[in-house]
Amino acid sequence: MKNPVVIFGAGTLGKIAVDIFNENDVLVYGFLDDKSELHSTEIGNVRVMGSTDDGGMLKMVGNKTEAFLAVKNKDDRKQLASMLNERRKTMPINAIHKSAVVSEEAIIGHGNLIGALSSIGPFAIIGDLTIIRSSVVIDAQAVVGDYTEIGSGSVINSKATVDEGAFIGSNVTVISGVTVGKNARVGAGSVVIENVEENTTVFGNPAKKVG
Repeated sequence: MKNPVVIFGAGTLGKIAVDIFNENDVLVYGFLDDKSELHSTEIGNVRVMGSTDDGGMLKMVGNKTEAFLAVKNKDDRKQLASMLNERRKTMPINAIHKSAVVSEEAIIGHGNLIGALSSIGPFAIIGDLTIIRSSVVIDAQAVVGDYTEIGSGSVINSKATVDEGAFIGSNVTVISGVTVGKNARVGAGSVVIENVEENTTVFGNPAKKVG
């Protein structure tokens, strides 16, 4: 990718994203963030230029400038992506660390963050606007839905499914063929050996429903 990028969100994910783009020799024009106290400050050498709904700043995003959404809250990511699509006729780009290994046979959507040392296996499917943190393994033919987050060191084994909006904590193992349902949450360090119902939280080894 040759076009420069504007990063929406100047928090931890924004810092990760700017590192990824720097590693890939992509120019970052600046950050947009709704926290007014960050405006006109710098993160590294990159300036926080204004809010995410600043019309003047948004005019930069289009044919010659890309956007990336470094926003943790999945509903906010969805809303910002919709706004970019409607107002600027564009979709967020992916931020993939150069140390990540992504199979040529994998299918990757838009607006995903794939962290350092992560691996996406052959015929895996990654949706849109996911956060895949460092040292994650998405094995062959696994499916990761839109707006999900996979914590550092987690392993999604072959033919497992993580449905839309689900959260997987750090160092979780999801066994082959298991489905983690829509908007479910899996606590850090858990081993998931059976399907997880949507909108539930599980934890432990083996993972059991809590709350």
